Amino acid sequence: MRVVLFFILACCLTNVAFAQEAKIEKADGYKGLWYFIGPTKNEYAYKYSGGLGTYPANHYPFSVYAPTVHKTFFCYGGVTDSTSRELCHMIGVFDHKTGMVSKPALLLNKNTDDAHDNPVIQLDEKGYVWIFSTSHGTERPSFIHRSRKPYDIDGFDKIDATRLDEKGQIVPFNNFSYLQTYYQPGHGFINLMTHYDRGVLLYGDTKPRRTISAITSADGVTWSAWQDIATIEEGHYQSSGQWRNKLGSAFNYHPNTKIGAGLDYRTNVYYVETADFGKTWHTADGKPIRLPVKEVNNPALVKEYKSLGLNAYISDVNYDVSGRPIILYITSKGPEPGPANGPYAWHVAHWTGKQWAIYPVASSDHNYDMGSLYVAGNTWRIIGPAEPGPQPYGTGGDLVLLESTDKGKSWQKVKAITQATLRNQTYPRRPVAAHPDFYAFWADGNARKPSASYLYFCNQQGQVFQLPPTMQSDFEKPIRVQGPLK
Repeated sequence: MRVVLFFILACCLTNVAFAQEAKIEKADGYKGLWYFIGPTKNEYAYKYSGGLGTYPANHYPFSVYAPTVHKTFFCYGGVTDSTSRELCHMIGVFDHKTGMVSKPALLLNKNTDDAHDNPVIQLDEKGYVWIFSTSHGTERPSFIHRSRKPYDIDGFDKIDATRLDEKGQIVPFNNFSYLQTYYQPGHGFINLMTHYDRGVLLYGDTKPRRTISAITSADGVTWSAWQDIATIEEGHYQSSGQWRNKLGSAFNYHPNTKIGAGLDYRTNVYYVETADFGKTWHTADGKPIRLPVKEVNNPALVKEYKSLGLNAYISDVNYDVSGRPIILYITSKGPEPGPANGPYAWHVAHWTGKQWAIYPVASSDHNYDMGSLYVAGNTWRIIGPAEPGPQPYGTGGDLVLLESTDKGKSWQKVKAITQATLRNQTYPRRPVAAHPDFYAFWADGNARKPSASYLYFCNQQGQVFQLPPTMQSDFEKPIRVQGPLK
């Protein structure tokens, strides 16, 4: 046993010692990635497309507020030139004391135009900035970087991370998709992710191609074996949230392609949670559940939509003041864009302590009109593209602030955040520990054809600021937007 422990410790030390220093360059300003998937050969052009620098909903977080230094650190999928389609992982910092934003640090070129490879960011308890560079499937590698100094983006090390495989062997941890990363002081990282493979489960069945899992690490270098959360038919997409030491995953499932459904037909809503760093999992009512769940009808089911012929797209997970989960999601009649698959209905599912209460919120015009859910006491807010944008029935739209003061039963439009835009606004993201001055972070882009994409944030009052697309100095003031976005 001592020999084994020494070997593992030696591996950890070697990984730290031989982490490679990443050469950090500074981009000349904030420019987002434009991306498309699924040409439709009709007036809607693509299944989804636009400025997707903060895509997808299954990546989190893109920004973290650090109260110790009064700064918000953020990352996004960017480009060095508005005509480029090469995805670069960019990092910026907004200083709440000065009201200034740094030039973006260019961490790496991902050598793809695929926005599914966008990065996510997290800070540990010492203030080190971690960037997880995801991959879409197994064709490209994933990377983990850590800042050389706490609360600093001027230098990063590439971490040669390892994990345990299903046989208990130490292998590289260099491929992960759809990552959501959380940090719990005293424990470390607990990440939710997708791994793409087909293998045999311990009970003899075959894994789906898209298997959602959880994985943990005390130091970000050595990681546990991943724990599969669900393996129903053709797999899943998951979104998640955290409340204190509780981490919850909301997910849908892909019906079996042999029955005639598959990738684009994601349906049903499920929820599981852990309060002990992934050791045990349970449903919202606290009942233990055995993972992975593998049956369509199981105790984690929140709402069944398959029999209704509806798709389900999960946007966000948050918690009420008592730590009970709230899930924001969209339903539609199918994956193709356009009015035929409407209504694109927004819902919240709230665990009341006795049952899942599901309420209508709003409607929009696209499956990928992702919104973010905020909870402040008894006031719940949503920021999302619930109004049509200049490219109707395209990804995104105009952002609005919706509010409920009765635990989601009714919703009112409080403010139009963006109006008369030239490009659709997409994927407004909620920061970790969001500060009122940097409350949502997103990008824009034309949903019909390639275009420039710019980055924005708004404060809690809905005032919009553009991150400067061209910068002359290392730190500059964001541009206050008063009127139409140009």
